[in-house]
Amino acid sequence: MYLHAGNNKIIRQRTIIGIFDMDNATVSAATKKFLVSAEKSGRLQTVNEELPKSFILYTDEKDDNKAKICISQISTSSLLSRIRKNERNRLF
Repeated sequence: MYLHAGNNKIIRQRTIIGIFDMDNATVSAATKKFLVSAEKSGRLQTVNEELPKSFILYTDEKDDNKAKICISQISTSSLLSRIRKNERNRLF
């Protein structure tokens, strides 16, 4: 199953490590440093230029399973709802 992260960005659900709320997670200096480092190394993707609400940490199967980050304008609750909907649909 796949997760639509916004603006035609699709992430395979089994590669997702975590989905984080941008407001809560970026309070920590360690998270800010992690995101800056990911941006400098080219592992950070921005889905849209709108106000970011969440970021998704996942492994990229096409790039030797390196950890990547996708910044999304979709809230964590909406992303989690999409995952749950995919799981329910898979059962039927």
